[in-house]
Amino acid sequence: MRRGRRGAAVAAVTAALALAASGCASSGSHSGGSSGTAASSDKTTTVTIDLTPQGCTPKPATITAGAVQFNVTNKDAGSVSEAELRTGDLAKILGEQENLTPGLSGGFSLQLQPGSYTINCPGATQPHATFTVTGKATGPAWESNPQLAAAVKGYSSYVTTNTADLVRHTQAFCQAIDAGNLTQAKVLYPRARVYYERIEPVAEIWGSLDTDIDGRWENPVTVASQFIGFHRIEQLLWANNTLTGAPALCAGLVKNEQQLLTLVHSAQYNPLEMASGATDLINEAATAKISGEEERYSNTDLPVFQANVDGAMEVVSLLQPYLQGKDPSLLAQINQRHAAVARQMTQYKASPGYDETGYVEYSTVLDTQRRQLSAAVNAFAESLSKLSVQVSG
Repeated sequence: MRRGRRGAAVAAVTAALALAASGCASSGSHSGGSSGTAASSDKTTTVTIDLTPQGCTPKPATITAGAVQFNVTNKDAGSVSEAELRTGDLAKILGEQENLTPGLSGGFSLQLQPGSYTINCPGATQPHATFTVTGKATGPAWESNPQLAAAVKGYSSYVTTNTADLVRHTQAFCQAIDAGNLTQAKVLYPRARVYYERIEPVAEIWGSLDTDIDGRWENPVTVASQFIGFHRIEQLLWANNTLTGAPALCAGLVKNEQQLLTLVHSAQYNPLEMASGATDLINEAATAKISGEEERYSNTDLPVFQANVDGAMEVVSLLQPYLQGKDPSLLAQINQRHAAVARQMTQYKASPGYDETGYVEYSTVLDTQRRQLSAAVNAFAESLSKLSVQVSG
């Protein structure tokens, strides 16, 4: 669950009927005209969003369909730190830039189809602003590239398989809870978690569902009755050392995961989303995992950290045939920096390990060691961030 922590934008995975395109942005950019409607162009349209205490009006507010670069700036809005592009009904987040405290700027890029969207900036007096895309629907250019088409097909299969495994392993976890076996439940908890962590960028597109499955207390859940997913059960098992209340929570968790499985069966993906998602996974590892925030009760951060890395490298593996021709030096750098992360992780492996995770308990990893791991992960994330450019141009 990245909500409130992620600095990089999420290029969203959209459901089949969502009003977002499944194409890749071009490398150029331009601003719209003074009339408030961006001119039609084969290049990327630039939209500026200034975060203010009052709101986040996009400029221009109407553009033509195609590749869009959203540039988000926070000059002095202390109560507002993020901008999201959502579907018109607010049900899905299509792209976002978070963690912009006063003085910071960032952005995200998407390929948009005609329709009505909403710019959302939580915390503002008027948090919603209408954003309109006109013109004709455009097809995804990447489909004409066999290597990219194969990568997308492979990623779709990967997401579906991991989501199905998530459901299956969570059901086993819940069976241990139902049987009153606290020790076995603790062993099975991280084994289920890893499948979610590999495909989390996809799961996050259905924002409330992601929160119900993976929301952490105070990030973003602040209402006790809404703290219902993995981490509430984790709190019961480790912090409270009890199974009381866990069976009902586990049944709800499985139900939400089954809903996620239904949704991913109809989801569509594109290379830009894959590349952005890989970067997001490693940014997630660099923040919530290394800090120990994610698995704060169980201290099982290391296997779920590895799951983030595995999910990112699956994208690299799928894109490898394309990258070998497009930018072999970037591919070599990514593999080199991934190897550096793997070397760091090797020293924490154990057999059977803490709660049979294959790793030591994360609380035993010293601050100096965490800083070393963080440095390797940040370098890895920097390399991965260049993937989007390669699959967009």
